[in-house]
Amino acid sequence: MGWLDKKPKSVSTAKDRLRLVLIHDRTDLTSEMLQNLKNELLGVISRYVEIDPDTVNIAMTQEGREQRLVADIPLKTVQRRRVR
Repeated sequence: MGWLDKKPKSVSTAKDRLRLVLIHDRTDLTSEMLQNLKNELLGVISRYVEIDPDTVNIAMTQEGREQRLVADIPLKTVQRRRVR
């Protein structure tokens, strides 16, 4: 009866989507506002370090009653010149 213990993938996907909807409702951020926020953050960060905007992942998450803006922004490595 182990197969009864596993939740179908669609249930997990539906929970994730509902969680995302609830987060957006509580923070009053539309997807357009979230995209604008992402663009502005990347603009500011790229002034100081080189980043690859295609690999950036910015998302809203919820832990209990707390909402978080989570940013995964890989930095490009900089080749340092050796001092002789």
